[in-house]
Amino acid sequence: MKKCAVSAALLTAVLFAGAAWAAEEPIKPISPPKDVNQAKAELGKKLFFDPRLSKSGFISCNSCHNLSMGGSDNLKTSIGHNWQKGPINAPTVLNSSLNFVQFWDGRAENLKAQAGGPIANPGEMAFTHELAEGVVKSIPGYVAEFKQVYSDDTVNIDRMTDAIAEFEKTLVTPNSRFDKWLLGDAKALTEQELAGYQLFKKSGCVSCHYGTSVGGGTFHKMGMVAEYNTKNPSEGRKGVTGKEEDRRMFKVPNLRNIELTYPYFHDGGAATLSQAVETMGRIQLGKKFTDEENAKIVAFLKSLTGEQPSFTLPMLPPSSDKTPPPKPFEN
Repeated sequence: MKKCAVSAALLTAVLFAGAAWAAEEPIKPISPPKDVNQAKAELGKKLFFDPRLSKSGFISCNSCHNLSMGGSDNLKTSIGHNWQKGPINAPTVLNSSLNFVQFWDGRAENLKAQAGGPIANPGEMAFTHELAEGVVKSIPGYVAEFKQVYSDDTVNIDRMTDAIAEFEKTLVTPNSRFDKWLLGDAKALTEQELAGYQLFKKSGCVSCHYGTSVGGGTFHKMGMVAEYNTKNPSEGRKGVTGKEEDRRMFKVPNLRNIELTYPYFHDGGAATLSQAVETMGRIQLGKKFTDEENAKIVAFLKSLTGEQPSFTLPMLPPSSDKTPPPKPFEN
């Protein structure tokens, strides 16, 4: 009994020490999702993977935010309806619930608002909210599931995006090796990774990349010290506010799982992490990292890869005879 009491006290001390350690750092560990409505999230998962929410019947949310690829598509800019090349790099959906706004330009205030955008965007899923509602209403399995989740069988875009957002709340990636280090496991990081983190802090990277998601909490100009040369037409936050001072102001991307979500930046202009680190040092910090420094920071960034969401692909409700057939791609 005495031995058990000592062990419990030791465990408590270790956990307390780990929590204190984490509290002193600008980056915080990710916690597993809380307060999730599982039935609603399951409905949202089906809608997230369902290509019938697109005009062609071939594009789903997962097409650009592929959960087997770090929640992105690994393309410079995404491909949408009629093989249109999108104007901007698809940000990861993983840990997106931790962002203070959604999209690079912050035009959506939350996940629910974001979920409705691609469905009606003519360059993405190219549907309308009304037509998407009609498709889902025509599928008996969906109608029954909406009734189970919302207590009546009303199907509308408000509930559809609400369910998708609930599913996306579950897409967090805790237990990275860096998180384990934050919580007191001194052996979780290599010497190179730890040196990279210290350099990351010392160089000023944490002025933008901090908090639980290591970013996603502010807008900053792309090119604070030197001009960022790109042919990408995106004006960033200016496209939302219309203010000239907001040109090239983008939501700071979160760096969790960053090794999986290449290429980087709003235009996909950096093919590798090394290139991204070099560019950020030069245009944001006015610093030229040596090859050794660059390698250390890259090693640290790779330690931010957490446990990827684990689930089986949903069985989508079968279409009824009344469900409009998918439309082929048009020229």
